[in-house]
Amino acid sequence: MAGVAFEDVRKSFGTFVALQSFDLKVEDGEFMSLLGPSGCGKTTALRMLAGLEQPTAGTIRIGDRVVNGVPPAKRDIAMVFQSYALYPHMTVAQNIAYPLRKRGVPRAERPPKVKRAAELLQLEELLGRKPRQLSGGQQQRVALGRALVREPQVFLLDEPLSNLDAKLRAHMRAELIELHQRIGGTMVYVTHDQLEAMTMSTRIAVMNGGILQQVATPSEIYHRPKNLFVAGFIGTPAMTLIEGDMVTEGGETQVRAGGLRLRLADGHCARMPSDGTGISLGVRPEDITIGAGDQNGKIRVVEPTGHESIVMIECEDAMLTARIAGDIRLGFGEAVSFDLRADRVHVFDRGTGERLNADREDVGAVRVSAVAGGVE
Repeated sequence: MAGVAFEDVRKSFGTFVALQSFDLKVEDGEFMSLLGPSGCGKTTALRMLAGLEQPTAGTIRIGDRVVNGVPPAKRDIAMVFQSYALYPHMTVAQNIAYPLRKRGVPRAERPPKVKRAAELLQLEELLGRKPRQLSGGQQQRVALGRALVREPQVFLLDEPLSNLDAKLRAHMRAELIELHQRIGGTMVYVTHDQLEAMTMSTRIAVMNGGILQQVATPSEIYHRPKNLFVAGFIGTPAMTLIEGDMVTEGGETQVRAGGLRLRLADGHCARMPSDGTGISLGVRPEDITIGAGDQNGKIRVVEPTGHESIVMIECEDAMLTARIAGDIRLGFGEAVSFDLRADRVHVFDRGTGERLNADREDVGAVRVSAVAGGVE
């Protein structure tokens, strides 16, 4: 196996810049997800790593070797596409063995390699079937087997689960996690689905508009998003973001956003903006408690899912989303009180989008109830 490095890579198509100043290092054996909305440049980066596109500028390495200009077949990579691309006239065994045949591996050496890949992917009973006799999940496993049998330095996966239904996607996520743990291979995975990235990855590279926004573990990206884009993109339901101002009164730092006013503990923000600076307040759904606190709001939407309920609360100019365990008996327009975990709110500079919170998890913030017109 080998690591991967993009060094100041740029890719343009005419006047359109698809990727700019892209620097990313994928460690040997790591599962790295490239995550972002359509058009963010993630597939372009993967295609350049595969050799299907050439960078306009910059350097791409696999291991210690610069691969700019190296043909795809000589890069020692295996790619799994969104479409399974199986040969319909071949059996499962023949599809898996095809890369070995193309590379000139002696016929006698192919069956043990096919058998090992089939065992890893639980395909032993399906080796004699044709693709039309397989379910979508089974076809995807065959495509993975065709990549595994090559024993490449790097696996490249381009949204391989997007054609599956929700139940199959969940099943295949678990299988990919287990597969990575078994073989320990370097995997670069492209997806627009944050759940896939959060559950499977060692680290995630969040992209937008051809620019790398943040590279970190799933936990760090969720709890310490670098900027407004990452904060709003990661999380289901999404983080509530409310425009407001940072002010100082009586020596205390306060955030005023929508109908909320919160006192922040000393050290909550690594960099304190001047009074009146426009900020965005970010609140995760699980950091809102309904039925406690002195803040008043009205229920706008309740989405019961069985194990939890997603509740939207209107509070003056703000609309907040809360995650509540179990069922909740509230109706449209019903008045409720709620509380925020002020020690876990996020503060962003509205102009630059930069996160202002201190890096450390615990800043010693006091418990504060959001009170209209005052602070408890």
